[in-house]
Amino acid sequence: MTTPVDSSAVVDLLGALAYAELTAFDRLAEDARMAPTLSGRAALARMAAAEIGHHGRLTERLGELGVDPGEAMAPFVRALDAFHESTRPSTWLEGLVKAYVGDGLATDFYREIAALLPDPDRALVLEVLADTGYADFAVREVRAAIKADRKLPGRLSLWGRRLVGEAMSQSQAVIAEHDRLAELIIGGTGDLSGVARLIERITAAHTERMKVLGLNP
Repeated sequence: MTTPVDSSAVVDLLGALAYAELTAFDRLAEDARMAPTLSGRAALARMAAAEIGHHGRLTERLGELGVDPGEAMAPFVRALDAFHESTRPSTWLEGLVKAYVGDGLATDFYREIAALLPDPDRALVLEVLADTGYADFAVREVRAAIKADRKLPGRLSLWGRRLVGEAMSQSQAVIAEHDRLAELIIGGTGDLSGVARLIERITAAHTERMKVLGLNP
């Protein structure tokens, strides 16, 4: 990578992702209690364990950079908590769709930014974004439920669209409030048209996920 990356921007990204992984652990552990079967509960518990492992890897790296992990995460707490409060699932299936669609969109966003980083941080971000097995599990559960109840697709499609709207709004707010991240993204993609293409790629991936679930994007 020829263009130097501001180390403060790297810290911002790792801090945002570390808090995202911590909240993912909290949410999966909570959603596991809504599981209709013990096997489903166990599956989510294993995934929650993977997320807290990712959180540990990120906080370890922040420590190596001489940064307090709590201080690095703090600026992102309000936005991420606001997103999760406004999209709290009321059912097991809503929780699965949120994790698959909402987290998938966030993963695409972080993966795009990771491509702009030098190693070892690029490799670390890609490592913690790797699928923990949740995607296939969510698809199987949601598609089976849809097959059994024809009323579900409409309701879950609306839920999925709400999730992406909230996620995009919060992502834009985070970027607007953190100049170093904005500079990293704009500089890495070339210009504002590059940012627009990045958003188009993320939106296209979201549309494909909704279709994989059997829902209308």
